[in-house]
Amino acid sequence: MPIPEDVTGDEIDKDVRQELLSLPKTLADDVARNLVMVARLLDEDPEGAYGYSRVALRLASRVAAVREAAGFAAYASQKYGEALAEFRAAKRMTGNIDLWPVMADCERGLGRPEKALDMAGAPEVHKLDKAGQVEMRLVAAGARRDLGQLDAAIVTLQSPELAANSVQPWTARLRYAYADALLAAGRESEAREWFAKAVEADRDGSTDASDRLAELDGVEFMDAMVEVDDEDGEAQAPSSPKAEEVAEEVADELENEAENDKAENDKD
Repeated sequence: MPIPEDVTGDEIDKDVRQELLSLPKTLADDVARNLVMVARLLDEDPEGAYGYSRVALRLASRVAAVREAAGFAAYASQKYGEALAEFRAAKRMTGNIDLWPVMADCERGLGRPEKALDMAGAPEVHKLDKAGQVEMRLVAAGARRDLGQLDAAIVTLQSPELAANSVQPWTARLRYAYADALLAAGRESEAREWFAKAVEADRDGSTDASDRLAELDGVEFMDAMVEVDDEDGEAQAPSSPKAEEVAEEVADELENEAENDKAENDKD
């Protein structure tokens, strides 16, 4: 597969580069360039990333980083059986359990939520760092929902990490999953509150929490770049409130409520 000339292979993580030192230099450079393409395309073009991962896999199947990259490319392309096989291979090579949550999510993708729940209760989970444990909790909640156990999914997500005021890399996704589970259970008012909290924490736009919040508030979206002809044939530019504005209003409401509660507590 063609690789742009500006891709040198030096862009890869230094730990991955260290793993590639076991290969002849020319081969290591080829593998590195393919891995760079996997990383570049993973979000926007999963199938393209998958193609480059297969090239890297043919060149260096005994390198754990290559197996892991192939796993994530297959996972992004919803090839869950392949992804699980690659993740298992990487885990065997390194002994690292960091991939445990995504392996469990592959079981969900293969239609085996019970297996994912078994993994959520396995001893390996206690060896995960905080981010990994939160990810495992998200997977377990998803498995509960797969089984139609909405109340159990909600309880699974209730944790110190969910209640914490500090914003961590996982906070937005955790709050979003909780809001979505509440909404699925028909608890719309609570869901609205937690979608708003997800918006507060979502600094890089990793979720569509603002859109979901706007939907709950009855905001309809139209493409402001597209002109709409009225009955007289005159072009009109549609306009509508932005989800971000709705989110900011709700955030202000929550902040005011918190200040009022604090004031009442101070009086007591």
